[in-house]
Amino acid sequence: MTSPFKREPENGLIIVSIEIDDKYELKMVLDIGATNTTIDSNALYLLGYDLKDNIGTVIIETANGIIETEVFELDSFSSLGLTKKKFQIQVYDFLAHDILSDYNGLLGLDFFEGTKFCIDLKQNTITLT
Repeated sequence: MTSPFKREPENGLIIVSIEIDDKYELKMVLDIGATNTTIDSNALYLLGYDLKDNIGTVIIETANGIIETEVFELDSFSSLGLTKKKFQIQVYDFLAHDILSDYNGLLGLDFFEGTKFCIDLKQNTITLT
């Protein structure tokens, strides 16, 4: 399956649409340097999730240092024609850490577990097999 993506002209970021629980669509940055998918806690809260209902926390290392994130299990998480059921996602408060972004998070490599994918920067497409 091949899906187009958008690239931001000023910084080259790959922007993809994601869908949570078959009803909420958000924009994320595809980050092949990120091990785990991460969403802004404010976006998750606005979707109706209660932030105290996390299933745990993890310590991760980012470019800005070591941080603690909450972990949520989403019923369904989809992007680029691929759907993951009971997908665990890291949740981090972007605003509390002075991260101002037009996007709701990062789509990490954990989402692609068990798939082969090819990013074509000439055609701006991603092919999953």
